[in-house]
Order: sequence, then C-alpha cells, then structure tokens
Amino acid sequence: MYDQVSQNKRRSILLLLAFLGLVLAVGAALNLVIGGGPYFMVFALVFAGGAAAASYWKSDAIALRVSRARPASVEEYGRLHNVVEGLCIAAGLPKPRLYIVDDPSPNAFATGRDPKHAAVAVTTGLLERMNRVELEGVLAHELSHIKNYDILVSTLAVTMVGVIAIAADIGIRFMWFGMGRSRNNSDDQGGGGLTAILALFGFVLLLLSPLIGRAMQAAVNRRRETLADVSGVELTRYPPGLISALEKLRDDYTVVGSSSHATAHLWIEQPQAVEQDEGRLSRFNRMFDTHPPLEERIALLREL
Repeated sequence: MYDQVSQNKRRSILLLLAFLGLVLAVGAALNLVIGGGPYFMVFALVFAGGAAAASYWKSDAIALRVSRARPASVEEYGRLHNVVEGLCIAAGLPKPRLYIVDDPSPNAFATGRDPKHAAVAVTTGLLERMNRVELEGVLAHELSHIKNYDILVSTLAVTMVGVIAIAADIGIRFMWFGMGRSRNNSDDQGGGGLTAILALFGFVLLLLSPLIGRAMQAAVNRRRETLADVSGVELTRYPPGLISALEKLRDDYTVVGSSSHATAHLWIEQPQAVEQDEGRLSRFNRMFDTHPPLEERIALLREL
C-alpha cells in the first residue's frame, strides 16, 4: 500500500503536467482559430502558469464555494468534530477545517493542497443516516485522501478542468460569430490550405478538450478511491464500519444538488446521476464516472 502511495504521488505530478499541457494545447488551438499570432501564445503560456498558481492556492476555496459548503460549528456539530479529532490523533494529522453541505443525499469530500491546509465537507444527509461507526469509516476515508496527498491533484483538477472548458467555449464562440481566421486571412494567401487545415485541427481540439479534461479527471481518481478505502480501514482497524457505510451509499439513489462535473471526483461516491432511475444525463455521467463501482470497493474490503 505504501508503494502505491508513492506511485500515486508520482502519477499526480504527471497528471498535473498533462493538465498544464492540455491548457497550453487549448491556447494554441484558440490561436489557430482566431489568428492571434505569437503574442497570443505568450499570453496563453502566462495564463496557463497563472491558472496553475491560482489553482494551487485557491482551488479548495473554489470547490467549497461551488459545493455551497458552510463552516461546521462545534456547538451544532459536536459529534462530527469529536470523531474527526479522534481519527486525526490516530493518524498523526492536523485537524482539517470542517464544513457542512445542506443536502439530503449522503456524501462527503476532502479538499486542500496539503494536510496543513485541508478541509473536509459532509452533507447533512450523511450525518443523519450514518451511525457513529459508519461515520468514522467515511471520515477515515476522507482523512486518508489528505494523508496520501490525493487532495492536491484532485483539488487542482477542479480549476484545471474549468479553465479548459472556458477556453474551449471562448474559441467556439469566436468561430460561431465569425471572428476567426475566415474573415482575417487576407495576409495568408500563400499558405491558405495549410492555414485552413491547422484551423480545422484547432477547432476539433477545442470541441474535444472538455471531454479530454473529463477523461483525465476520471483517471485521477478511480484508483485513489480504492486506496483511500484500504487506508481508512487501516486507520479505524474496523472494516465493517466503512463496509456498512458504502452499502448505505450504494442503496441510496439521491444525488447531491450542489455537485458539478468539475467537483464530482472529490466526493466519496459519485454525487451525480449514473443510474437511469436517478435522473437525466445518467448515461453521459457513466461515461466519465470518476469512481469505481461501490460493489467492487465493498468486495475488496470484505477480503481484508
């Protein structure tokens, strides 16, 4: 398991570099579409670096705000604070900031850039449906994400995927309103064929980039969820607690109202519709599901 943690950290760096590369590729595609010239590429490079820096420092705040999370007071949520404090002592972790998401669907997520700057958010539905042992299992899972440094790349992905989607949307709008090379290519007479091919390639990349970002986002998380399950059980030393919690999540078909495609990978269980009975877009969500099936996770824990 410890080898897997080290491997995940290396993979996190590679995936982060891939996200940065995709942002630059989208910038280059946008340059091909609108004909911005070399200065535009310098801007795209600066923009990508700025987006990475902003993501590192502010992605956790963005994720919490997008999820409509509010601070969990000790007076109102004493049991939550008590369980987290006990688990942090056992894990040797500083206590993360705790947040509440007012939603009847049982779910939780961790975010932040490192254990000293981490936060855990749980829904009101989770607190209502889980007994203390099950809640301990879920929170141990989330604290394992923090301890394993999963939260850094997962939190960065929130902003990176958003940046990619916004850049792609800008490029497509430029094309739609006729502000691209089609009306600006009077000085490209000599290489019109090559320019047209490159512009077409850029346009295709702009169309596909949000899907590529979603696929990379899914790759970030699937194996990490299984590792966090095992690490959480190692922390509590009681597999039935997390097993029972995952079974309750499996049997619940509600979705988190404040979740989005950008933050779906953060949650302990897919917060959006993936079953036909759960709502529309379930088929699309299954294509880019960021979590392994709950049945597989439960079966693995039962073997421990």
